[in-house]
Amino acid sequence: MPSPSVTDELIELRGLRFHFRDWRPKRAGAPTLVLLHGFTGHARSWDAFAEAMTDRYRVLALDQRGHGETAWAPDANYGRTEMVDDLAAFVKALGLSGFALLGLSMGGGVTFEYAGRRPKELARISIVDIAPEIVSDGMARIRTGVQAKDVFASPDEAFAQARKANPRPPEAVQRARIDAALMRTEDGKWTWRYDRALRVSGPPPRDTEAGWKACANINIPAQLIRGELSDILSPEIAKRMRETIPNLRFDEVKESGHSVPLDAPDGFQRAARLFLEG
Repeated sequence: MPSPSVTDELIELRGLRFHFRDWRPKRAGAPTLVLLHGFTGHARSWDAFAEAMTDRYRVLALDQRGHGETAWAPDANYGRTEMVDDLAAFVKALGLSGFALLGLSMGGGVTFEYAGRRPKELARISIVDIAPEIVSDGMARIRTGVQAKDVFASPDEAFAQARKANPRPPEAVQRARIDAALMRTEDGKWTWRYDRALRVSGPPPRDTEAGWKACANINIPAQLIRGELSDILSPEIAKRMRETIPNLRFDEVKESGHSVPLDAPDGFQRAARLFLEG
């Protein structure tokens, strides 16, 4: 049964239809927390974390362009600047102020580049397992993953493939994420909801130098969460992030790879709360 505390909304931003989930807070006057998923992810991947955070926040989980229930970009434009501009339009359209922003992987890149613009509406950020530079082995793994089989006879088959690629997450958590990531095809099979163009191009292009400049320009409380076993964010690059972003809090989650909220949901929630609760 759907939670009575959440609604699914559609909004038009910059000519595209976007979907987001709106989790109502348990107390009046609560600030807002915006959540941004990673590459190939979706807003539903935050469901358990979002509901847990409603004791302190109104939580908005956005499907970024080409992902989840948001429209595919007709020109296949999935550059980082486009996604940052989408977020800025979302913030303006909903009239957000004094909000916190947490992003995983691709969403984390959008987070630090948006924060680097120093928007007056933004109060604090949490960046999850990403930096302007990415370990090449991890990037190769992601590219291989998106080029793997993407049409399945059933959701069970899709889950089995995901489980083989990453056996770390609690099974129920991983199954819920996979089920919400699928859609039917016209011949009765199943495929991923995110844009097929991304299965060819891989993760959206990024400007490494611009990313480091954005990090250096952040002027609000910030956190970096790293998965202990991450093949995307190395300890060396995490150290540079700590040296670049002023007053950065660093947390590492045990027994987690790159997909920290999926691999170790309890450890991730503890780390995020330590920062988000101020």
